[in-house]
Amino acid sequence: MSQGREASWSRRRSALPLVLVLLVGQRCATDYCSWKGSGLSWEPHSRAVEQVHLRCTEGFLEWMYPARALRVILEPNLSSARHTTVCIKPSSNFQGANIYVEHDGQLHLLLSEVEESRLNHVSCFSTHTPQRVALFLQASPQRDISRRTASFQYELLSNQSTTGLDYQKMALVEAMCRPCDNMELLMAICSSDFVVRGLIQNVTHDVKNHMSQVEVGVRRVYRQKNQIFQQDKANGEWHGPIKTLLQCKVKKGAGDFLFTGNEHFGEAWLGCAPRFKDFSAVYQTARERGANPCEFQFD
Repeated sequence: MSQGREASWSRRRSALPLVLVLLVGQRCATDYCSWKGSGLSWEPHSRAVEQVHLRCTEGFLEWMYPARALRVILEPNLSSARHTTVCIKPSSNFQGANIYVEHDGQLHLLLSEVEESRLNHVSCFSTHTPQRVALFLQASPQRDISRRTASFQYELLSNQSTTGLDYQKMALVEAMCRPCDNMELLMAICSSDFVVRGLIQNVTHDVKNHMSQVEVGVRRVYRQKNQIFQQDKANGEWHGPIKTLLQCKVKKGAGDFLFTGNEHFGEAWLGCAPRFKDFSAVYQTARERGANPCEFQFD
């Protein structure tokens, strides 16, 4: 996390002491990757803070009719401490609560519901305790019972992919603009969330959010984590969108490519994307030397 972001944290400390969270009664929820709940189910006069444990590296939380407070423990079941950056993406209709991060005995404001410009944008922060991160959601005062929902997606990222970079401007390791070298390419086909062969059908640019979207016509899906690349029922053709940074200046062009990358918040982000013939030459050379880190099944 940048120094400016840390300074912003210090200036925005909550007046609520952390001891408040620890002294009031707690109700514990079952462990989940994701959680849905409602403040209407709580006892009217109870001062309990419901505590939710989320054990995965990604998921979502949906808190309808927020009331009082909710403490969310991100406690992934990891054998190593690789995940040191937490990213939160609030829903576009996030209402009814503010989100704080517990850090060094204090609550630091991460997201306020009044900051409409930040809704649906991702906020990331680093943590010194990667295997246990606590968020505190404080319900906003409400004069009516109109429906409000405080919901967000979360994702824990490795420090190698986010060090010193803001999510909206950062180049995740998988989305660096420079071409991958041979070893990076060979590793990409082994470890990426998706590996597909295809061509660039169209490229659109989102200047406001510093992103570009590549529409890919897919010849073959070798691997994908989720169903981002899908088959059109009408014509039987496969296609899907891949995001990258605007600064990479991706353009539509002819050619047969191998697209690799990782998924973040349900979106595919571009990693190594060599021409397929170039990848084939690199892989065959490495295989002859026994230097290929994994097997790749050609057509």
